[in-house]
Amino acid sequence: MDPQPASSAPGAPPVTAVADTSARPVVVGSYNVHKCVGLDGRFDPARIAAVVAELGADVVALQEVDRRFGRRSGLLDAEMLRRDSGLHLLHVSDLPDGHGWHGNALLVRDGSVTRLRRLTLPGAEPRGAIITELALPAGPLRVVAAHFGLLRRCRMRQSAMILDAIAEGETMPTLLLGDLNEWRPGRRSSLRPLDALFGPMAASPPSFPAPLPLISLDRILGWPQGILRQVQVHRSTLARIASDHLPLKAWVDLDPARLSLQDRLPEAA
Repeated sequence: MDPQPASSAPGAPPVTAVADTSARPVVVGSYNVHKCVGLDGRFDPARIAAVVAELGADVVALQEVDRRFGRRSGLLDAEMLRRDSGLHLLHVSDLPDGHGWHGNALLVRDGSVTRLRRLTLPGAEPRGAIITELALPAGPLRVVAAHFGLLRRCRMRQSAMILDAIAEGETMPTLLLGDLNEWRPGRRSSLRPLDALFGPMAASPPSFPAPLPLISLDRILGWPQGILRQVQVHRSTLARIASDHLPLKAWVDLDPARLSLQDRLPEAA
């Protein structure tokens, strides 16, 4: 059941009170695991689990965790992930043996799910996103995990759909994590619609290709502005071969002293 919202101004989404806690920042990650196939051609879920454990994260969004064609069964070892990293795989698939929704999965260390929504994103190829509202020890957090399409016009539509879905929910700190498949900055970027919520995008560390990352395909975005303390790419020896992408990692500040209950989701969202 969704938590009881606090009162809000007419026409604005209801505000969820933030827990009064001085907990450490929440560590989050995003990782395209390339169906657990490394650059050496080996299918190795154990290696992916080891890289995830290296992140030391509280919440991790994963992409390409299921088979691409035929039955979308999961490719990860959920028990190994839990043992190595302490992270639990949320059940978001519509199959009992699936791990993700259109390949998107979410791992969480502590906390509970208060709301979960699956989106089928518009476009020329099957793409999706999951919107998960979490009650974490540090406070409520909405996490949108997504994998955008290869075509620019599709990414524009996918951005707009995600903003609409966020605006339908309660007001709370929100992250967008995933492989957004956009490397162009500024006016040419297909991610410009996201500026309406997340503000002008700062440069993201390059995460692709893993051996010599040159392109910023993967993103961690946060609202309200200022909740992301730092975003960095994880460059371990193992990560350089386990997938064709390197993971991203960020520190998120949910200290209620830095979040104003006067903040509202922009109307453009």
